[in-house]
Amino acid sequence: MTQDVEMKEVPAPSIPSNSASSTSPSTLHNLKEIASLLETAAYTREVRRIVRAVRLTMVLRRKLKVSVLSAFLNFALSPGSEVHSRLSSYLPKDDEHDMDVDTATSATQVSSKHALPELEIYSYLLVLIFLIDQKKYNEAKACASASIARIKNLNRRTIDVLASRLYFYYSLSYELTGDLAEIRGNLLNLHRIATLRHDELGQETLLNLLLRNYLHYNLYDQAEKLRSKAPRFEAHSNQQFCRYLFYLGKIRTIQLEYTDAKESLLQAARKAPIAALGFRIQCNKWAIIVRLLLGEIPERTVFMQKGMEKALRPYFELTNAVRIGDLELFRNIAEKFANIFNSDRTHNLIVRLRHNVIRTGLRNISISYSRISLVDVAKKLRLDSPNPVADAESIVAKAIRDGAIDATLDHTNGWMVSKETGDIYSTNEPQAAFDTRIAFCLNLHNDAVRALRFPPNSHKEKESAEKRRERQQQEQELAKHIAEEDDDEF
Repeated sequence: MTQDVEMKEVPAPSIPSNSASSTSPSTLHNLKEIASLLETAAYTREVRRIVRAVRLTMVLRRKLKVSVLSAFLNFALSPGSEVHSRLSSYLPKDDEHDMDVDTATSATQVSSKHALPELEIYSYLLVLIFLIDQKKYNEAKACASASIARIKNLNRRTIDVLASRLYFYYSLSYELTGDLAEIRGNLLNLHRIATLRHDELGQETLLNLLLRNYLHYNLYDQAEKLRSKAPRFEAHSNQQFCRYLFYLGKIRTIQLEYTDAKESLLQAARKAPIAALGFRIQCNKWAIIVRLLLGEIPERTVFMQKGMEKALRPYFELTNAVRIGDLELFRNIAEKFANIFNSDRTHNLIVRLRHNVIRTGLRNISISYSRISLVDVAKKLRLDSPNPVADAESIVAKAIRDGAIDATLDHTNGWMVSKETGDIYSTNEPQAAFDTRIAFCLNLHNDAVRALRFPPNSHKEKESAEKRRERQQQEQELAKHIAEEDDDEF
């Protein structure tokens, strides 16, 4: 019976030490390989190895445990040093037995310690990720603050990638505790330091964190001032560029620049990785509201994207109410999903949609009736104001002035007289629609061509100075010979 139990791969709850020992060595071995990769990158100054190390760490994120982290700290840092004792103090003391076993087994594998800043910063990052995943936010805040204080004293290009990840988790730890406003000044200081050090990846990350900080407290004017004055350069990270486009779209939406906001939000949703489902859902929510504010009706396929049907259901019903032009249905949907709209921070934008719903309903009425009284217009629009007839008259007058409907207003008799609808192909609307589509295709083609990055003249061999002089001399002799032949012909 004992042999049968040992052959099973399912861990028994009565012996947790065996389960820890079966998973710890593989994770610890992978972390040691990442540490050697960081050492190689530090000596050769290859940033791509640092990027690979961070990517491998994200794969091991769910397998991190206290025993594994303690053993790795003993391997990467000198036991008894200030950094080692500080990081060890942040780890929980629940699994003391496992920690003793793992450290004892790994102590024989510890090689000579090298005080590499890359390994030190990576240890900070590893502990910080573990604390956030374990929801120990106070310890994560202390660890993040200590790591940021250490980064300020380091000016190495191989640390830029690790520093950008630490910036992100530094802001996340304070956001999860509701203290995001406390680090705004520190983030601005870090952005200034990154600019002086020409750390472009750090500037991208910190700019997005500052924009998120301002937008979290609805400080859109300050966010726009920072965005307009911050230095811009070619994007180094696709994720950071997507975040920047999303924040830019939100700022443009609040500032009533719906066309630019639509382009930014759709581009952010299109460039975002497929795995970033939550981010793409947020982009689509804001893009749907912006398109409704522009008078457009999103296609049904937008709401039927894989994994987004449930999240976009309230916005689908809202779009249906706007398309029909039913003000009462719009009001009921806004009240029904008020909590969702408030959590998405789109409730204020939905309030703006009320005018679009009224205009859509008025357009349907003008198409259906050649002449209708303003009293009936107020009833069909279901206006709930104290004087609905006067409000209906002002709404009709404004719609006629803006060109939303083709009608005239008879104030004496209280009528709205619609004009006959002509042939739409005799107007410029089809031309404008085709122009919009062609411009979109051309911009997409230009972006695709711009994304093809090739070094200039990479297919040509670099000629030396001697070859260049010989070539120029031959060209001069050939030109002189041709000139002499021309003179002979004359």
